[in-house]
Amino acid sequence: MPSPPIVLTIAGFDPSSGAGVTADIKTIAAHGCYGVACITALTVQSTSGVRRVEPLSPSFITETLEELTSDLEIAAVRIGMLGSRAVVKAVAEFVHHRGLPNVVLDPILKSSSGARLLEDGGPAILLEKLLPLASVVTPNREEASALTSLPVTNLEEMRAAARKLHAMGAAAVVVTGGDLQKATDLLSFTNKRGVQQEVFKSDRQASNSTHGTGCAFATAMACHLAQDRGLPEAVLLAKAYVSAAIAKAHSVGRGIGPVHHLYRMYEQRRVVIADPESVN
Repeated sequence: MPSPPIVLTIAGFDPSSGAGVTADIKTIAAHGCYGVACITALTVQSTSGVRRVEPLSPSFITETLEELTSDLEIAAVRIGMLGSRAVVKAVAEFVHHRGLPNVVLDPILKSSSGARLLEDGGPAILLEKLLPLASVVTPNREEASALTSLPVTNLEEMRAAARKLHAMGAAAVVVTGGDLQKATDLLSFTNKRGVQQEVFKSDRQASNSTHGTGCAFATAMACHLAQDRGLPEAVLLAKAYVSAAIAKAHSVGRGIGPVHHLYRMYEQRRVVIADPESVN
């Protein structure tokens, strides 16, 4: 049996496991890959919101990444919360030095509760140093607006923001709009014919279990790229995964609950339990 692709997540630690590295590991496992992690920051948070952020030292992060990549063949990378300017620089330098494949950059700037997750000056360094190294960047509408200084309230503005991100160095962009009336994601990429754009739409789900949707989407995309799927297929499958993870989520906590990253495993277990092999 062949070994599964190894997917590296570089992100913060959410103790409630709705987002960050622990959620990413669940998503990676759900996609048949093997997950390894480099924590960039610790947080104090629950489903009710983020209370405190404590970035780790850049040298510790670099040492962790060196150790992992010297031992393991990484098939894809998901980069999430980085916390500080120094960490952005350290991660960018490492990615550039190692030439890691299938880098999915999820430019997390704020939590859904409004807490700042990347300090002032960090977004500018992210755009300068890390954006050009990414295979694809996956901002939501608010993040796309913050990175481009453009309004991003509808599909046409999503298209414009994606084009500006290309001009800033992005090879491929997925602007996610799950909070629009019709959940709409825009894939934009460049080829010999110029900028090509594809739109993916689905019904928006009314749910209180949406914590970590951006992390789950970006990590699922990294898994599909690790399995040699093209960008359009990776977007389609990642969107379907997140939609199902929202629909099948349990009610967890008193705030915005997490998606159900491992819903497929629970469904398989129910089938086995419901149809046991007869014993004579």
